Formats: sequence, C-alpha cells, structure tokens
Amino acid sequence: MFTHRLVRLTLVVTMVCFAAACGKKKAPVLAPTVAPTAEAAPAPAPVAPPAAPREERVAPIPSPPPIREETVSSSSLDDLNRNSPLKPVFFALDSSDIDSAAKSALDADATLLRQNASWIVTVEGHCDERGTAEYNLALGDRRAGAAVAYLKSLGIAGERLKTVSYGKEFPFDPGHDEAAWSKNRRAHFVITAK
Repeated sequence: MFTHRLVRLTLVVTMVCFAAACGKKKAPVLAPTVAPTAEAAPAPAPVAPPAAPREERVAPIPSPPPIREETVSSSSLDDLNRNSPLKPVFFALDSSDIDSAAKSALDADATLLRQNASWIVTVEGHCDERGTAEYNLALGDRRAGAAVAYLKSLGIAGERLKTVSYGKEFPFDPGHDEAAWSKNRRAHFVITAK
C-alpha cells in the first residue's frame, strides 16, 4: 500500500512539474527607448559613391515637383496629356537602344510614376518617315518595349505600362529633314487612366 501511494505521489509530482514546464512563457519585456538629447553627436555624413567614368557623366536632372493630388483628380486625361509631365525618349536612327539622355528622361518619368501610383501609361513607339511601314512598326515596338523595360528595372509595375507602335504614322514634326526626323524617333507617353 505504501508503494502504491509512493507511485501515485510520484505521478502527481511528475504531472505538476510537466504542467508547469509546458505552461505559456511570458514575452520578454523590452527596455524603453530614450530619445536622443541635443548633446548627442551628429550622425556621420553619408559617403558619396565613386564618380562615374568621365564619358558617362550626365548632369543631374532635378526631380520634378510632385503633381498635387487635387490637380490630378480635377484634371481630365486630355488636360494631363496636353501638358504632360512625362517626357518622351528619343532614339538614334535605326536604334532602340536607351542612351544616357534617354535614361535621364526615364529616371524623371519613373519618379513621377511613383508619385502618381494610380496612373496607367501607354508607351507609344514612333519612327521617322524613312523605311517601310512593316520595318517602322517593328522598330516602334522595340522602342516602346525598351522604354518599358527600363521603367520596370526602376521598379515601376509592368501592369501599369502598355505599349503600342505607330511606326511612321504620327510624326511629331512633319518636316522631311534630319531635324524633323530626330524628333519623330521617340517613345511617347500617354496617361490612359488615373
């Protein structure tokens, strides 16, 4: 009988210990943070990245001022596109390569697109009048695609960007010389929804 009581007591003690060990653990208490005082040492200035090679330096383009939300909401799409804050990208003859000037324009456009996250944009690819219609439609498509790819690399969501190629059908400048043609070789941005 004594053994029987000893076994029961041992079981009860074991169960109590087991229950205590399995109980919820309290979350650690964090020490309160103290706001820095005026006597705190200033943070060290950030170290500037190394300068780019001389041939790749481009004058920094100041960030465009944010478009006020009330201006965006009260403006029609036609008004926004008539005075478009999005800048076109221009290309060399027979090229869809993004050069340093195009990168600068696209960087500024990406900043605006981040500030106006509800905008949906169609990127139109355009060409000058030289070449066949088929060739220019394909080249316009590559130009629009190159602009979109660069914007995506800057973090702009792909579902906000659509492309269309107009080839040589809608020239910006109707002239028939290099000055006009250089304006027509472009990726043009149209805000299609806000």
